[in-house]
Amino acid sequence: MSQILTEPLSPTEDLKLDLLRVVDLQKRFPVQGAQSLPKTRFTLPLGAIHQSSLHAVDRVNLSISSGESVGLVGESGCGKSTLVRLINRLLDPSEGQIWFEGHEIGQIPSRRFTRHPLRAGMQMVFQDPTDSLNPGFTAFATIADPLRRLGHLRDQTTLRARIEELAELVGLPQELLSRYPHQLSGGQKARVGIARAIALHPQLLILDEPTSALDVSVQAIILQLLADLRARLGMSYLFISHDLNVVRLLCDRIYVMYLGKIIEIGTVDQIFSSPQHPYTAALIATIPGQTSADHEPYALKGEPRSPIDPEPNVCRLYGRCPRAEERCHEQMPILTELDPDHHVACHFPGQRSSL
Repeated sequence: MSQILTEPLSPTEDLKLDLLRVVDLQKRFPVQGAQSLPKTRFTLPLGAIHQSSLHAVDRVNLSISSGESVGLVGESGCGKSTLVRLINRLLDPSEGQIWFEGHEIGQIPSRRFTRHPLRAGMQMVFQDPTDSLNPGFTAFATIADPLRRLGHLRDQTTLRARIEELAELVGLPQELLSRYPHQLSGGQKARVGIARAIALHPQLLILDEPTSALDVSVQAIILQLLADLRARLGMSYLFISHDLNVVRLLCDRIYVMYLGKIIEIGTVDQIFSSPQHPYTAALIATIPGQTSADHEPYALKGEPRSPIDPEPNVCRLYGRCPRAEERCHEQMPILTELDPDHHVACHFPGQRSSL
C-alpha cells in the first residue's frame, strides 16, 4: 500500500514504489485588487506592498500505486479541480513535486507537457461529455486524435482497427463512429470520451466526476463500465467526486480535502465506518441512509474560512468545527497515522461527545 509522505523526496529514494506521488504540492493564485499586511514577524521595506493570494492547494501529499483506485472528495471550492489540473499538467504548480512513473513532471511547463512522451500514460475523462468533445469531430475523429498526436499512428488500416477495438471495449456500436456529438446521447458521448482516454493504454486515468452530468439511469451503467475497464486493463484511477456513494463503489482509498488541504486519508471501509475528522463525519452523515448511532446527523456551523492568505497556524475548519478548542486556533493539525493506512489532520480525532 502507498505510504504517506510529509517531506520532499531525496534523489536517492526509490521512486518506483508508486505510480504517482504528489509531494508538498502548492498552488497560489494572485488576487487582483486585494492587498493585505503580511502575517509575518518581519517588517517590509517602506513602500513595499504585500500581494494577497488565494491558496487553492496547500502542501498536499498524495500517492497512487499501480492498479489502485483512489478517490478525492470534498465540497465544491475545496481545491479538488485545481489539484487535478496540477497533476494532469494542465496547470503549473507554485511549489512542490509531481512524480509520475519515476519522473518529476511538475517542473515541465504545462504547455510543453502536452507533447511529452509521458502524456500518453496519464489521461483524463472530463465531467461533462458534451463540453469535452469537439462538436466538429465525429466519434471516430475524436478517438483517433490522441492516436495520431501522441501515438503517431498514421496507417489508416491500423488506425481504424484500433478505433473499432476501443469502441467495442466501451460498448459503443460501430455505426455510431460516424456521428457527431449532437447526434449522440449523453451515455454514448461518455463512452466516446472514455474510449479517447484509454486509446493510448494509460497507466493512470483521472476521472473528474465523469457521471455527474448524466441521467441517474445512465450513471450506473457508466460506473460499471469503468469498473470493468479497470479490471480488464489494469489501470490506476484517481476518481474525483462529491458523491461519496460513487467513490465507495469504485475506490480502494479515499482522500478528503477541505480548503486546499488533505484532512483525512483512509481505506473505503475506514472512511465510511469510522471517520475521524469532523468534516469527514459531516460528509458521511449527509448520505441518505447513513444516519445511525455511528453517524449522528449534525451540521457544521458558521461559514468556511477565507482561502485568501489563510493564517498558517489556524486549522482550516476552525469556526465551524464542533470540536474546536483554543489549540486549534494556535496550531495547525498535521496528518497523523491513527491506524495502518488511516491518517487524519485533527487534534481531537474521533471524539463525538461534543458533537
